[in-house]
Amino acid sequence: MQLSTVARTTESSAIRDLLRHAERPDVLSLAGGLPAAARFPAAAVAEAAGTVLARGDGLQYGLSEGDVRLRELLTDGDPGAVVITTGSQQALDLIARVLLDPGDTVVVGDPCYVGARQVLGAAQANLVGVAVDGDGLDVGELADRLDEGLRPTFVYVVTNFDNPSGAVLAVERRERLAALADRFDFLIVEDDPYGALRYEGEPVADIPGDRVLRLRSTSKTLVPGFRVGWVSGPQWVIDAIVIAKQAVDLHTSTVSQAIVAELLGRPGWFDAHVAGLRPWYAAQRDALVAALHTHIPAAEFRAPTGGMFVWLRLAGVDASALLGEALDAGVAFVPGAAFAVERDLTDHLRLSFATVAADDLDEAMRRLAGVVPPG
Repeated sequence: MQLSTVARTTESSAIRDLLRHAERPDVLSLAGGLPAAARFPAAAVAEAAGTVLARGDGLQYGLSEGDVRLRELLTDGDPGAVVITTGSQQALDLIARVLLDPGDTVVVGDPCYVGARQVLGAAQANLVGVAVDGDGLDVGELADRLDEGLRPTFVYVVTNFDNPSGAVLAVERRERLAALADRFDFLIVEDDPYGALRYEGEPVADIPGDRVLRLRSTSKTLVPGFRVGWVSGPQWVIDAIVIAKQAVDLHTSTVSQAIVAELLGRPGWFDAHVAGLRPWYAAQRDALVAALHTHIPAAEFRAPTGGMFVWLRLAGVDASALLGEALDAGVAFVPGAAFAVERDLTDHLRLSFATVAADDLDEAMRRLAGVVPPG
């Protein structure tokens, strides 16, 4: 007897493996993309949970599509246009299940979110990496490759404060990507877990058009433990996703959905909560950026305008080899190679400023500087 081909070939998440090593109490970990537990609205959650349970909500099996009230809140009254999923990670998995056959091509950014690579790898997709720069996915490169014959089933892109690069997909690139999808008959999967965490500038409109599957989540703005995400998009895909979800888990936790609906249904509560998150995370980012300038001035990076990550380059340094020394020195990060698809990202690394106290970010960069080779 042996495991299936998918089980034998699907790799463990490099970040989740790393987190086990970074849990030592002496390690300042900038590795995990975790929201700050100190900013969870615990009191409001407890109150909402009490209200929900007192009504007896969320205790029975529910619809595979998700809680009707929650879907109405998320779609301004059109619950049929959305499916509640167990985090946006499950949404991506369900999309892969209903759209991909083994060997189908999916375009992703390069670097690419590790969780997406894991899902698409399990689906046995053929991943094609397109460069990501300061304005997000290089849609010009994608256009050239489409002209050369590339035919993806869909393009996966994190539009706002990309993980790991922190880039925001420029508005003109969003519009051109939508036009390319129409011309070359592919779908776009727009993943946006960080969009609400913008610290500078004005929000950018979503990718336009009717070929877009939009993934959203409460994990970065409420609490990740609820595992409440959602997907909206073309009805023919949504209908297929509902059937696939029936086979996977019947439905996302009804208790979690009911509590989230209770919170989102309180006029003005969510907007006020997120408004309080933004300056706190911005101060975290500022502390890390200042620490990098002080301790590792040779680091090449662009300060993000939102999200949770700084993506930097240490020219000539093998970040994977550096990691062991960094852990010994008491600091953790994610090497860029974990996010690479086709490009050599050996000298890149991702730092998360979300969970380490601002005062400790300077110490973390001092420790990292102590093991970075001179030059």
